Amino acid sequence: MKKIIALPAAIFLFVAAANAQTDEAGVKQEGITHKEKREERRELRKLEGREVSYQAKEEFYKDFGNIPVINWEHTDNYDEASFMKDGHAYRAFYDFDAKLVGTTTHVSFSDIPENAQKLIDKKFGNYEKKDVVLFDDNELNDTDMFLYGQQFDDEDTYFVELQKDTEKIVLMVDMHGDVQFFKKLS
Repeated sequence: MKKIIALPAAIFLFVAAANAQTDEAGVKQEGITHKEKREERRELRKLEGREVSYQAKEEFYKDFGNIPVINWEHTDNYDEASFMKDGHAYRAFYDFDAKLVGTTTHVSFSDIPENAQKLIDKKFGNYEKKDVVLFDDNELNDTDMFLYGQQFDDEDTYFVELQKDTEKIVLMVDMHGDVQFFKKLS
């Protein structure tokens, strides 16, 4: 009788152990896959040719409607459209696949989260506040953005330019008000 009960219990333990190992291996594999995807995503693909793509122009009108474009520019990594919307100047960035990466617009220092304003005033009070740029990410596109000659993860972000004498720096502020150094400009 004990052997009959012990046999199903042993089979159950064996199956449970095998499933646990499979799940553990799956988690590790998923972690590797996610990391590889992230590294692949970070790689910016350069645009070919010298002209703004027809597809980027068509996507712009799908994204923003029949808004006149002030200027189109073809750069190494993006096709860029400058336009006005609701009285503000914007710049839209389109990637290799003619998909919107995001937009930038100039905002005021008072537009960034209040806790970031206080921290910047405390730590960089002797710096003059210059431009503040808001990057509005297109969450449907995983392509990372490239601003100020430096790549960063794609998410909505403020960039605060500060200057003290000849030293110019850029701070990066997320939507929660977390502040970090981004780049020294001079």
